[in-house]
Amino acid sequence: MTRVIAGAAGGRRLAVPPGRGTRPTSDRAREGLFATWGSLFGPLEGTRVLDLYAGSGAVGLEALSRGAAHALLVERDPKALATIQANIRALGLPGAEARSARAERVVTAAPATPYDLAFLDPPYAVTDAELARILGDLRDTGWLADGALVTVERATRGGDFGWPTGFAGLRSRRYGEGTLWYGGFDPDADPDADPDADPDAVHDTDDATEEGDRP
Repeated sequence: MTRVIAGAAGGRRLAVPPGRGTRPTSDRAREGLFATWGSLFGPLEGTRVLDLYAGSGAVGLEALSRGAAHALLVERDPKALATIQANIRALGLPGAEARSARAERVVTAAPATPYDLAFLDPPYAVTDAELARILGDLRDTGWLADGALVTVERATRGGDFGWPTGFAGLRSRRYGEGTLWYGGFDPDADPDADPDADPDAVHDTDDATEEGDRP
């Protein structure tokens, strides 16, 4: 069962797309995601959240439940999109927008207003190079507000994720087969810089996997 963890809709159940075409972020990983957002970014009240490859919409809807003002949920799969729309209706949270589109196409056109937080959970078949191009478009077309925090989920077995220019790697957390990587949007960031050169940066990798969840 997938549910909203906290906030105005805390405890409410969320439908998940049928079949195996999507890979929903686990409740445990989602709880860790929002705890880390709180630590690295701060309160969500009034923020704008971008949820690419939205699946069931759980991340964007969780953000709205916790006080975000707007969440854009992007999903190309028709069944998953229908699930997102059903979840939006069921929860009745204001500020949700579902969009049927490919992530790589959405990010090539500038939004009316940039986003404070972005979550990208593409299929593991999407390569790091392809994901880097999407991040580059987010950087170059005005999707990200100054100081925005971006999180990507990648297969743990894939090893370290390399952030493209314009993003400073901050932290990573492992949850079984998936690892969440956190990067701060900084147009002047050098992804090849020595992490120890910035005393305020956090570069730890924690294994948050519960026993029995390992791949």
